[in-house]
Amino acid sequence: MKRLYVGNLDYGVSESSIKELFSKYGKIESIAFIKDKENGRFKGFCFINMNDEDAQKAIEKLNNFVIAGRKIEVIPANLKKRRKKKI
Repeated sequence: MKRLYVGNLDYGVSESSIKELFSKYGKIESIAFIKDKENGRFKGFCFINMNDEDAQKAIEKLNNFVIAGRKIEVIPANLKKRRKKKI
């Protein structure tokens, strides 16, 4: 199982539209849309769990893909964590 970070999403993007897009590349085990604790608004990123092979296909096809006028970032979630630590 691989956890993907999906970032730079437009705040108006729906969970169902992301599920539909990613399901073209394999079965989604789970999806977590991250919301602000104080106001409950979507923060512009989510995490998706897929099996390793499907996740790799999704990364290859959807990283830098444009949705709602924004180029999204699709990477393994552990890479996002490492990048933040280096800054």
